[in-house]
Amino acid sequence: MNASDNTALTTGIITILLTVFAMALTDAFVKYASSNMTLWQIYVCRSLLALPFLVLLARGRIWPQALGWVTLRSIMLMAMYLAIYAAIPVLDLSVIAATLYTGPLFIVLLSAIVLKEPIRLSHWGAVALGFVGVLCVVQPGGAAFTILSLIPVVAAFLYACAAVLTRAKCTRETPVALAINLNLALIFCGALVSVGLFIASPSGAANYPFLLGTWSGFDWHTVSVLAVMAVLIVGVTLGLARAYQSPRPQIIATFDYAYLIFAAFWGYAFFGEVPDIGTVVGIVLIILAGILVLRADVELKSGAAPT
Repeated sequence: MNASDNTALTTGIITILLTVFAMALTDAFVKYASSNMTLWQIYVCRSLLALPFLVLLARGRIWPQALGWVTLRSIMLMAMYLAIYAAIPVLDLSVIAATLYTGPLFIVLLSAIVLKEPIRLSHWGAVALGFVGVLCVVQPGGAAFTILSLIPVVAAFLYACAAVLTRAKCTRETPVALAINLNLALIFCGALVSVGLFIASPSGAANYPFLLGTWSGFDWHTVSVLAVMAVLIVGVTLGLARAYQSPRPQIIATFDYAYLIFAAFWGYAFFGEVPDIGTVVGIVLIILAGILVLRADVELKSGAAPT
C-alpha cells in the first residue's frame, strides 16, 4: 500500500476501535431496555431521534450515489441487528460477542472471493487462532451453551457481507449518507412490523415481548434511554461506514475483535456478568490473532516470501 492507503488504514483502525466501544455500550443499553420496550420500538424511536443530527451533518449530501447497493447494505445491517438483538434478552453479552466474532472469518473469505484481496496462509492461521479464542468463550460443550448461542453467527455473516459490500460498492458514498439510509431502513422496518404486530396480536407475545409485544408507554426514563441510544447509533453507523471504506477490510475486522473486551466490560458494569477463565483465555487468543494478522500484512506489503 502507498502512504495514502497507510493513512487511511490507520484512520480506519482508530475509527473501528471507537465504533465497537460505542457498539458494545449500545448493546448493553438494548439489553437493559429489553425488559420494557420492544425491539421495533427501539428501531423506530432511536432512529427518529438520530436522524435530525445525521441530516444536519450531511449538509445536503443525503441521497447516496448508488442507492441500490447502499440500500442492500442497510438491509444486511438491519438483519444483523435483528439477529443480535433477538438473542440479547436471553444470552450474556460476552456469549453474543463471541459468537458474533466469527465474522472476521467470513470477511477474509469474502474479501478473497469478491475483492480479490491477497490472502496469505498466515492470515488464515491468525483467523483460525481467533476462532479458537471464540470457542473458548462460547464453550459449545458447556452447560450454559444453547442453540440460541449460534444466532449471532448469522449476524456475523451478515456483518461480513455488509463490510465487504461497503468496500466494494460504497467507497464513493459519504459515511453520513450511509448512516441516513440505514436509519431510514430501521424506521421503515420497525414501523411496518409494529403495525403488523398490533393488528395480529400474536399469541406468543407474552412469552417473548421483546420481539412480539406492542410498544410500551413513554416516560422520562424511557425517553432518556432512547436519547442515549440515539447518540450512540449516530456514532456507530457513521463509524462502521467510515472504517470499512478503508483499505484491507480484513485488517479492520481484526480490530473489530476489541468488541469482545468492551462487551465483557459493559456486561459487568450493567449486569454484573463476570467473565470466566475460558472467556479470558479466548480474549487473549483473539488479541494475539490480531497481532498476527497485522504482521502478515506488513510482510505482504514488503514483498516477503509467502508463508
